[in-house]
Amino acid sequence: MAAEDGLRSREVSAMIKQGFIPSQALLFSPSRATANASSPARGALHSPSSSPSKTLSSPSPPHFSSSSFESAAQHVLTRPTLFEMMSQEQHHLESSNALKSRLSKILSNAPFVNNIVANNVDCNGDLGFGSGDVRLTVVSRDGFRVSMDVHRRVLSDKSRYFAEKLKRDRGVSHSVDIEISECDDLEVYVETVVLMYSEDLKKRLIGEGVDKVLGLLKVSSAIMFDVGITVCLEYLEAVPWSNDEEEKVISHLRQLQLHDSAAEVLNRVSAEPSTSSRTDDIFLRLLSGVLQAKDDKARREMKSLISRLLREEASDCSSSLDVSRGSLYHLCHRCVSSLILCLSEAAGPDEKERDRGTLMAEIAREADNMHWIVEILIDKNMGDEFVKLWADQKELAILHSKIPTVYRHEISQITAQLCIAMGRGLILVPKDTRLSLLSTWLEALYEDFGWMRRASRSMDKKLLEDGLGQTILTLPLPQQQAIFLNWFDRYLNKGDDCPDIQKAFEIWWRRAFIRQHGPELNNSHLQITVCGYPN
Repeated sequence: MAAEDGLRSREVSAMIKQGFIPSQALLFSPSRATANASSPARGALHSPSSSPSKTLSSPSPPHFSSSSFESAAQHVLTRPTLFEMMSQEQHHLESSNALKSRLSKILSNAPFVNNIVANNVDCNGDLGFGSGDVRLTVVSRDGFRVSMDVHRRVLSDKSRYFAEKLKRDRGVSHSVDIEISECDDLEVYVETVVLMYSEDLKKRLIGEGVDKVLGLLKVSSAIMFDVGITVCLEYLEAVPWSNDEEEKVISHLRQLQLHDSAAEVLNRVSAEPSTSSRTDDIFLRLLSGVLQAKDDKARREMKSLISRLLREEASDCSSSLDVSRGSLYHLCHRCVSSLILCLSEAAGPDEKERDRGTLMAEIAREADNMHWIVEILIDKNMGDEFVKLWADQKELAILHSKIPTVYRHEISQITAQLCIAMGRGLILVPKDTRLSLLSTWLEALYEDFGWMRRASRSMDKKLLEDGLGQTILTLPLPQQQAIFLNWFDRYLNKGDDCPDIQKAFEIWWRRAFIRQHGPELNNSHLQITVCGYPN
């Protein structure tokens, strides 16, 4: 064991000597410290703070024993190795060189003398606007400096911030020094100063990205460069945005609090109150258009799109969309009337020249329309009123029974949809309404179940059976008895062409004949007889 510990200690010591892991007691303090000062403009207009000095603790020889080896090894893993420090330094050097290259490109045609100072490397620009009388120095957070010999009259004319700063030095003949430290983005700040000399700012911005223009807008706002602010806002108003860019634009404009100046830009993503008040009319128009669409493919696509958008709206607590119950039920009544008209024509005694295939397609289409509107009502927790509306359709149910199943089975999917929603607790209605719904439509659902199971790809058989069983179980026991006994006889004769609600049947049986829930509950009226459920 001692030999093994010694081998481990020698391996760690060798790695320390080679510089790949740090000594346990050797602490490295980077020479390039970062200042902590900040300002309302994120440090754009203040002097830099002094950097902390380097510190190096006295090293002590590492000791590794069998009890401390693992904890020591784990401890040193949390510190940067020499390789990691070298990689970080290399990355910093590459970033500095890249920044100097970009700054040189920006300043190559600038009409003033400039100096990029970093690692003792200078890049001198050309004098092109007369001798500068203001030495403007811009310093980044990591100490990178750019000095520019700019002109008092340009700064004062274009920037209200510089005009105020230079006012006290008016009439002074010697050069004035201004330093702006702690810049978030040195490159954008320098580019903004260069733009102050441009005659056509809009032309200079063509082809720039949204991120770059947002940076220019932020600096222009900080130094009160009004022309720059206006041109940046005009650019943002005209250029297309991606989804990510849209979020950035909204966030930046809110932070900068430009108010009326940014109104034109924000009009793209926000509506005036007068427009918002017409949301319900717009929604009704869109839904009506889908219901009356002539192209089936486009109709399916738009149904899917609108349903998805409505679900997104419902999940967004900040959404202001408010579609009225009245609009949705107006469409429901329209669909019911269309169904009655179609079924009356299909059940009429006189033979018409109308093509049966076309009539069947119209019935299926109107049933599908109704199914879609009910789906929206359920998603918006507005389906309770429709249960009563559907339960009251006695005339439609009678017409339904007079036409072949092949024409009508899509209508029974609406009943199935309501049973699923009620069985899952998504629609809450009084027991009289639930019983009325089953009295009107359960027989039709039984008759059409076989066709629904075979012909409808959208129907989930198990979901329907569970929903129907749970809905029946919400009724009082006498009504449960009547419905389950009727189902029992039908299932024995129809088999798979009848919904399988055996689980719900078992629950009813236990409630009625096995479990006793108190002396006041009297089940003497429950008898095993074959009877129909009440109308």
